[in-house]
Amino acid sequence: MQNTPVRDAHGPMRRKEREITSRAAIDLILHSSTVMNLAFADNNIPFLVPVFYAYDGSVLYFHSAQAGTKIDIMKRNSTVCFEISVDQGFIEDDLACDFEAKHRTVIGLGKTSFIEDDAEKINVLNMIVGRFSDRKFAYPKGNLDHTAVIRIDIQSIKGKTHGY
Repeated sequence: MQNTPVRDAHGPMRRKEREITSRAAIDLILHSSTVMNLAFADNNIPFLVPVFYAYDGSVLYFHSAQAGTKIDIMKRNSTVCFEISVDQGFIEDDLACDFEAKHRTVIGLGKTSFIEDDAEKINVLNMIVGRFSDRKFAYPKGNLDHTAVIRIDIQSIKGKTHGY
């Protein structure tokens, strides 16, 4: 994905001067945060959840229990929307209606798939946990069997910044 051009996830950006067009700048945001907000759709009903994630330079990963709402939805609809923000804040103004959000944000669309191979699951779990700790962990087979590890193949992505 690093050589893939930046594409609009939901149509052209209205405020072009705020658009991040550099793939390197988008990747920096993806590597900088630890929480990704994931949006799912099921029978025209949205479902949004924050998850810890890892990014390997082309693919996003997260983990979950083997059962639950997001797992049920992904089995029916593998398309997700993801959002990752860093440096959130606000820009104060003399008029309340002129306050603005200060941020760097990436939004994209992708397709999910479940990772079944235990060695690959362990590699991804190490990437996720490695964002929080330098410790090395073991993943007993029983725990792996109860953990879903999900890959998001990015289909489109765009970035936006304001105040930086």
